[in-house]
Amino acid sequence: MELVNIFVRSAFADNMIFTFFFGMCSYLAVSKTVKTAVGLGAAVIFVLGITVPLNFLLETYILKEGALTWLGEEYASYDLSFLSFIMFIAVIASTVQLVEMLVEKFSPALYGALGIFLPLIAVNCAILGGALFMQQKQFNNVGEATVYGLGSGFGWFIAIVLIAAIREKIKYSHIPGPLKGVGMAFILTGLMGLGFLGFLGF
Repeated sequence: MELVNIFVRSAFADNMIFTFFFGMCSYLAVSKTVKTAVGLGAAVIFVLGITVPLNFLLETYILKEGALTWLGEEYASYDLSFLSFIMFIAVIASTVQLVEMLVEKFSPALYGALGIFLPLIAVNCAILGGALFMQQKQFNNVGEATVYGLGSGFGWFIAIVLIAAIREKIKYSHIPGPLKGVGMAFILTGLMGLGFLGFLGF
């Protein structure tokens, strides 16, 4: 039950886009069509589902104070937490490189459609945010961290697919010139963010 609670909360109540506005650059740029939104959203789920538990293990057994006691009592006072940022980013960059290679091999059309935004997942603040929030929430085990990563990715996936579906529908609507494109996307994101506040009890 606790794992279900973590998943639902990370996907809806703590949604990366609508609650924290993380990953807005790729969210706005790749949400013009549902097809590309689904592809990038799936890639984000995959990357978060792998990097959050990997970074949890990295922090638990190497980085935080006392984590190296498994090497011997003389290492109990070691604190490598100052390396958290650079190590988390290294794990994320490696995983994104793997995703990019897999997408290019198995779906060249999607790879071409996503263009530069696929490697940019490496600098997507939603991915690093997932690792940092994992650190803040102090999960008890790697299972909880994995569920949190998958839930956060699923929440980001929902957000980008929803906005892409709406943007496809309103493409031929009568919208004032200055609001076309990104302007309307910002308005829709704000309205959807207000809707997602309902999951927080507001």
